[in-house]
Amino acid sequence: MTEPLARVALVGDRSPNVVSHTRLPLLLDALADRERLLLDAYWVPSWQAAAGPGAVDGFDAVWVVPGSPYRSEAGVLRAIRAAREGGIPFLGTCGGFQHTLLEYAREVCGLTGAAHAENDPDAADPLIEPLACSLVGHEGAVLVEPDSLARSVIGAERTVERYFCAYGATRHLDTLTAHGLRFSGHDEDGHVRIAELPDHPFFLASLFQPELSGDGSRPHRMVSAWARAAVERARGRR
Repeated sequence: MTEPLARVALVGDRSPNVVSHTRLPLLLDALADRERLLLDAYWVPSWQAAAGPGAVDGFDAVWVVPGSPYRSEAGVLRAIRAAREGGIPFLGTCGGFQHTLLEYAREVCGLTGAAHAENDPDAADPLIEPLACSLVGHEGAVLVEPDSLARSVIGAERTVERYFCAYGATRHLDTLTAHGLRFSGHDEDGHVRIAELPDHPFFLASLFQPELSGDGSRPHRMVSAWARAAVERARGRR
């Protein structure tokens, strides 16, 4: 039986110069052809998400895609908060991961001064800072914790993933953990690479870019799991 059509929001500022953005149509086609997961995808620009509440209401899933700095940090944070509080299946990759941590630090942990150094290089409390070694064009191992959403999705304790970023998080990680965010994937030096929210239907973010896996004809397991969560929500609505 054909699965229901799920409406999903791709939050970010679409550009032909961002490789991840050009890869997304291939992934959507592959999800439909290979896995019968039908997604009706809409781009929601960051500035549009900032225009008022409800920018992602009515969607079955939200993906904050790479491409930072976004035109509107506030819009991206608002979309993440709506997905987190509304139980909407959520995926954040690269810049989406960074802003997921930023939203959680500010709205859940009370770290109102937490900032992203790419957006505010003179901030007193940069939660997201330039990496000591840039990961632009880098490929590296990620160790995935047992009994986590990430492990159940990826299906292995070790995976090799692709990056295209120069910012990451090292500050306030204990505070984020104490308030319920779980860091379920790290590189071989112990730096955080995956975050998830255990009490949410599906909430997963990675500093690496699963959308760049392979040639786009076989979606990464994280992308497929997010799509399945979207379809499950659509099925519940129908």
